[in-house]
Amino acid sequence: MKTISVKREGKRWYVVLACDQVLAEPLPPTGAVVGIDMGATHFLTTSDGEHVANPRFLDAAAEELAEAQRHLAAFPKRTRQRTKAHRAAARKVAKLHAKIRRQRLDFHHKTARALVRDHDVIAHERLNTAGMTKTPAPKPDPATPGAFLPNGAAAKAGLNRSILDADWGQFLGILANKAESAGRLVIPVDPRNTSRTCPTCGHVAKENRATQAKFACVRCRFTANADHVGATNVLNRAGPALCDVA
Repeated sequence: MKTISVKREGKRWYVVLACDQVLAEPLPPTGAVVGIDMGATHFLTTSDGEHVANPRFLDAAAEELAEAQRHLAAFPKRTRQRTKAHRAAARKVAKLHAKIRRQRLDFHHKTARALVRDHDVIAHERLNTAGMTKTPAPKPDPATPGAFLPNGAAAKAGLNRSILDADWGQFLGILANKAESAGRLVIPVDPRNTSRTCPTCGHVAKENRATQAKFACVRCRFTANADHVGATNVLNRAGPALCDVA
């Protein structure tokens, strides 16, 4: 045992234990390898063609959370932190956020456990979620000083919300930890053009991604689900690392 921490979230108390030199408990080999493609429509898609639904916990609680936040914001500033009603409203908002975090964490653990249990090797994209959720820079209008052109910020805000709700970074961290404990191998690969590369002929073009869900190669006419294509390309890029391990 290295450290013991006690923390409080709302009315809940937690004890966090950090241990060193914990022995791994390797799982029996399965002989299976898989690539996964993280997404917003589906939480992930495997190279075997399996889709894991995106639970969208934040969206599910959005109406109740918005109502609680409106109630909290309605208190005059001069009375905030002074009344029992205001403290109760603040606790309600915090309780809803904590529930969403617990639901997301539970989903991540269960999904990662299933992948680790069923596969010896798991390949995934090396994602930079901080860069992916960055707000677009303003676009000044050269014809009108002081004015700005549309920069897609509204649409990007919706995508950012979906990415942050899915919390791919937390999931991939949990996946790596579980794989290490179980003696499995996790391989991160370059994510560039995984959804634009034809797995049949290798042609790369943004036109290959016909829609969000459909992949249609403009060269060889190969068609498939776009997320499945992405997961297949992720697994193919892990090939050299698999050879090194073998």
